[in-house]
Amino acid sequence: MSVDLMEKKLKIRWQLMFYDIVIYLCVVAFMISLYGTRMKSTSELLITIAATLFCLLLCRVVGKVYSMIIRYGGVHVYMRLFVTDITALLFYFPLKYLCGLHNLESQNWLLIIMLNLLGAVGMRLMYRYCYRFGVRKNKRGEVLRWLLVLFAGETVIKERRNENKRIRVAVLGAGRLGAVLADELLSNDSAAYVPVCFIDQDENKEGREVMGLPVLTEGEEALDELKEMGVQEIIFAITNIVNTKKEALFTFYRNAGYKVKIYDFSVADIAKSGKRMLREFDIDELLFRQPIAVNNEFVADYYKGKVILVTGGGGSIGSELCRQLAKMQPKQIVALDIYENGVYDLQQELRLRYGDELDFKAEIANICCERSMRRIMEEYHPQIVVHAAAHKHVPLMEKNCIEAVENNVFGTLNVIKLCEEYGAQRFMMVSTDKAVNPTNIMGATKRMCEIIARAHSASGSSVVFSDTRFGNVLGSAGSVIPLFKRQIANGGPITLTDKRIIRYFMTIPEASQLVLHSGAIAKNGELFVLDMGQPIKIYDMAVNMIKLSGLEPFRDIDIIETGLRPGEKLYEELLVKSETLRKTDNDLIFIEKDEPISMEDLQERLEILREAIRSNNDETVRAAMRRVVPTYKTPEEVNCKAAEAVEMQNAKVVVK
Repeated sequence: MSVDLMEKKLKIRWQLMFYDIVIYLCVVAFMISLYGTRMKSTSELLITIAATLFCLLLCRVVGKVYSMIIRYGGVHVYMRLFVTDITALLFYFPLKYLCGLHNLESQNWLLIIMLNLLGAVGMRLMYRYCYRFGVRKNKRGEVLRWLLVLFAGETVIKERRNENKRIRVAVLGAGRLGAVLADELLSNDSAAYVPVCFIDQDENKEGREVMGLPVLTEGEEALDELKEMGVQEIIFAITNIVNTKKEALFTFYRNAGYKVKIYDFSVADIAKSGKRMLREFDIDELLFRQPIAVNNEFVADYYKGKVILVTGGGGSIGSELCRQLAKMQPKQIVALDIYENGVYDLQQELRLRYGDELDFKAEIANICCERSMRRIMEEYHPQIVVHAAAHKHVPLMEKNCIEAVENNVFGTLNVIKLCEEYGAQRFMMVSTDKAVNPTNIMGATKRMCEIIARAHSASGSSVVFSDTRFGNVLGSAGSVIPLFKRQIANGGPITLTDKRIIRYFMTIPEASQLVLHSGAIAKNGELFVLDMGQPIKIYDMAVNMIKLSGLEPFRDIDIIETGLRPGEKLYEELLVKSETLRKTDNDLIFIEKDEPISMEDLQERLEILREAIRSNNDETVRAAMRRVVPTYKTPEEVNCKAAEAVEMQNAKVVVK
C-alpha cells in the first residue's frame, strides 16, 4: 500500500472520529441544557463526560467501526455501531464504580446513548446520500456537494466526477428488481453505468422517485425526457414479463436509437450462483416466445437410476442432453461420439460440476462400426439409448451422399439392432423438420431413419421406440447463428442465401428437454413434433443480430444474398397439422400419425440403398433415396410451389 493511500485512509478515519466526538458533545450539551446537573464541580462533570466518551470511542475502535467503508456499507454498518455503543454502556458502569465517577444528572441516562447513536447513524446516512447524489448538476446537487466536501474533502468530489464518464442508463421497471439494480450501480464507483431515471408502465408511479431517481412512464412522451437526461442505454429490470410485451418494448427502444440490455442471470449458467448480471439480449431471445413448459419432475423420475447411452454426445444437442440428464441422478451416462474434442470438453465440464457424484463415461466410436458399438453395448448394457449422432450439414451432405446414407441410415440401423440384441428398454431418436417432404439428402436420410424405427416398433421388438422431430436449433454447430456472429465480429458482411427464407427455431435446452420428455412418455412408435409457433425470417434475424451488437444494418454491416444452396428449401413446411395429430400432456408437444411399413418392405428399401452405395456414385444413391423415401422431392419443385402459395396468400391479404 502506498504512503499517500495510507494517509488518505487515516485522514478519513480521523475525520469520522472527530464528527462522532462533536455529535456526542452536542448530545450531552443538549441533555444538560434540558435537565441540568447536580455535580459539585465542573471538573467532576468533565471527567464523567470524558470517561463516557472514552468508553464509546474505545468500543467503536475495537469493534472496527472506523475501518468500515461507509459509502458502500449496508445494514451491517449500523448494526455494528449499535452493538459497540451498547457494549460501551455496559463497560461504563463497572468503570464508574471502580473509579468513583458519577452519572450525568438526567431523567434517563440511556437517552444520551440512544441520541448519540441516532446522531452517529444519521451522520453516516447523510454522508452516503451526499456521496451518491453530490455530483448531480442541479441545486440539490450543489448543496450535497458542499456537504460532501465538509465530510470528506475535495478528493472525494474528484472521484465522484468520474461518474460523468460513465454510460447513462434508464432502468426499465421501477419495482424491486429495478431498485436493486439502481442501488448496485449507484454504490459502485467502478461500474460502467450510472442510472439517471426509471421507466415504468404504472402511471401511478409517474412523477415519483425511487432511489432518488425520477420515474417516467412508458411511451413516446418519455423519449424527449430521456434525451434531455442524456440517456444512452435502456436496461430491462422486470420480472415475469410476457415475451410479447418484451418484444414490443425491445423493438420500441431499439427503434428510438437506444442500445438495450437486460438485468438477468448469466446465460451460460442460469442462476447457479443466484447472482444477476447485466448482459446483452441473448440470441435465444430473438424468438420472443415463451419457452417450452416441461414437467421436469416427472421426466427426472423416469431417468433416475438408469444407465443411459447418448450417441453424438459431443455435439450441440447431445452434450446438452447429457447436461440435462446429469441433473436427474442417473445411474450412469455414456456419451459416445466419433470426434473426441466435444466429448472431452463435456467430460471436463461435468467432472468439474459434479465430481464423483456423477458416473460419466466418454467413448469414442463410429456408430457404423458394429464391432465398436458391440463392445460398448457389451460393457455398459444401457437401458436407454438416445440417438443424436448424425451428419446434418445440408450442403455438405449434398456433395457426400454416400457418407450421409452410410452414417445416418445404416449407422442408425446398426444401433437399433444392437439395442434389440442387448435388451435396451428404449430407443429415442433425434429427428428434424427437414425430414418433412425432404428436398435434400440429409432430410431424406432422417426420414428413412424414422421409417426404420417405426417399422421396428411394429415388429414385436422388446424395445420401445420414439422419434422426436423439431426445427432449427439456435446456436448449434453448423447453424446460421454462429456464422452470423463470426461475420459480425469480422465487420461483415452477413451472407444469407435468400431474403425470403423462413425457418422454425428453438433453443438447445428446449430441444433437449423435448427429446427427454417425449422419450419418457413414449408408449411405442410415436413420432413427436413440437408446435414451434410462427416461423422467423432469416433476414429479420440477421437484422436483429446486427442491432443487438450495437450496430446499424447496411450502415455498419451489410447483408447480401448469395443464392440458394443445393437442397435448400425457401420455406420449411409446417410441422403441426391438427388433423393428423393428437395432443400430449404438454400443449406444445404432439404425436404425428405415422403408419409403419412391414419389415419385408423395409428390407427391400435397405437393399436398394446398399446396392446404390456399392455403385460408389452419389447420383445413383440420390436416385435410390427417392425410391425408398417417396416424399423426397427436388428443391426446385418444392420452392416453386411454395413461392406461388406465398404470393397467392399475400394477394389475398392485399385484396382484403
